Amino acid sequence: MSTKEGLFYSEDHEWVKKEGKIVVIGISDHAQSELGDVVFAELPEVDEEFDQFDNIGVLESVKAVSDIFTPLSGKIIEINEELLNAPEKINESPFDEGWLIKLEMSDESELDTLMDSEQYKAFIEGE
Repeated sequence: MSTKEGLFYSEDHEWVKKEGKIVVIGISDHAQSELGDVVFAELPEVDEEFDQFDNIGVLESVKAVSDIFTPLSGKIIEINEELLNAPEKINESPFDEGWLIKLEMSDESELDTLMDSEQYKAFIEGE
């Protein structure tokens, strides 16, 4: 199981990469491993607005169906369209090609509620 330095993590196993007021969000390597082979991704619509921890979509794998939660409040500015036809990218490259959405944050202070990579490693080891 790998984590990536410089990212933020939620207890729901999403990662967040900050790029100014925009964040890129995906699911962690741990989450994709637990899910197994992802066969379907349902993502939100561009311009939809969500509050922190709202359900924004669904990932379906050979093992389970899992909700996706947004770790931050904001407006969806882009979705990873490639996942609609190639959801396996989530398993193959969860931190790069398998990203889910880009979000314009409405409250940057919410980043303080998330974990860094070391805290997240400790969190998943304690599960």
